[in-house]
Amino acid sequence: MEAVYEWGNLRVIDLTKPLIPGKETRRCWLWRYNTGGPIPDYHTIMDLTSHLGTHCECPYHHNDNWPSAAELPLTAFMGRGVYVSIDEEPNTYITSSILDRVCAGRVKDGDVLILDSPHKLTPFTSATNTEADRRLFVNGETAEWMVRHKVKCVGFGDGVSIENCNEDVKPFHDICMAENIVFLEVLKNLDKISSETFFISYSPLPILGLDSCPVRVYAIEGLAEFAD
Repeated sequence: MEAVYEWGNLRVIDLTKPLIPGKETRRCWLWRYNTGGPIPDYHTIMDLTSHLGTHCECPYHHNDNWPSAAELPLTAFMGRGVYVSIDEEPNTYITSSILDRVCAGRVKDGDVLILDSPHKLTPFTSATNTEADRRLFVNGETAEWMVRHKVKCVGFGDGVSIENCNEDVKPFHDICMAENIVFLEVLKNLDKISSETFFISYSPLPILGLDSCPVRVYAIEGLAEFAD
């Protein structure tokens, strides 16, 4: 599967994890069938969990009274992207002071901020929270920084853990999602990004009551409106 596409003066990067039905650690099954008649008419039944592969989490994920995927505006799922790889010691918390330093002058109101580090580990596996897991951590302080800077979405590369412990995960989700900040998890090919800023899109299906959704995430480099 191609990760980078040249499209005229633009460069398109696919940031999505490909999925193989029946072989994922989370629920992912397809049943293809012919509806019958003289002309083949194939349909597919999809049996998927909402937190599958590269997915977008919406506020309804943590509170029944917060909006689901269909209740947020379409503009919540696209915007100016900023990718930041934070080179700190393993298992360091991403604090306000760190974010002030690495994001200085780069983040604007309504941006999509993608966090990463050199300490990579595939998320949501048996290696999580073992000695092999050297990823950076987020917590309530990280979330408060996002709210103050009016970020619309936070994304995560394989260098950041959002599953280290409930005492960090819950406030990070609750503080961000109370302000309708959505999350992008299990992003891939971030090393292919070459621009300081870029356009990014990650739209979930508009289904009422859907707390999260697998998405096809892509970045476009070279669009003037998103290049500074």
